[in-house]
Amino acid sequence: MTGEGITRAEIARGFRELGVRSGDTLLVHSSLSSFGHVDGGADAVIDGLLDALGPEGTLLAPTLTGGPELSPENPPHIDLRTAPCWVGRIPETLRQRPEAVRSVHPTHSCAAIGKRAAELTRNHHLSPTPCGVTSPYFRLALAGGAIVMIGCDLSRCTTCHTVEELANVDYHLQPRVARGSCIDQSGARLETPCRLHRYDGPERDFPVLEPLLLDTGRMRKGHIGHAEIRVIDAMGLIETALDRLRFDPYFLTQFRGHNT
Repeated sequence: MTGEGITRAEIARGFRELGVRSGDTLLVHSSLSSFGHVDGGADAVIDGLLDALGPEGTLLAPTLTGGPELSPENPPHIDLRTAPCWVGRIPETLRQRPEAVRSVHPTHSCAAIGKRAAELTRNHHLSPTPCGVTSPYFRLALAGGAIVMIGCDLSRCTTCHTVEELANVDYHLQPRVARGSCIDQSGARLETPCRLHRYDGPERDFPVLEPLLLDTGRMRKGHIGHAEIRVIDAMGLIETALDRLRFDPYFLTQFRGHNT
């Protein structure tokens, strides 16, 4: 039944009004329920974003699968053709589309649709850290892309882990490599040795970056339907956070300002 909520066309128009242009590259974190009712559900949100991006654009979403049970003694082994993600209905719907490309990583894969999908997701399994310089998260920033937060704040922003990995903070990753593996979309099994996230480190406070990003024009905020939307320059976020971490390696945590 249609006509009860926000539509695909309204979503596309809303993102254009927030500065999304044809040919852009976007990494989307999302809460479907934040819109209220959406005519067409998650597919309508994905199609609205793709309409705003046009045929030259690319849409990515994290399709995360890791958890605190993983360790070098219990490494991840995952079939990326079927493994669901735990980050919401929109990325789970996107990854199942036949045109989607899913990066090969046992904990921090991304799914992508569009012109640069293969380029941005390639060789993720060779990244020594989940969100490092050969991951889709950093490649998106190098491509001049933006991060879109739909109905969620920076506490959900995986690119902040990219910052932690670039800064080599001591609380973020388990020290030893886990010898995991992935089955990719072609059915091939690939060895994926990687560092895993720690879950016993300090509580993060990624939203501390928001006023800095707003003050420098690296973030725009608005609304589409009931959802609060943030559009963030990805490289701007990385540069802003790295600059702060130079002086306080705990800046992105609740221990900010207490390091010795």
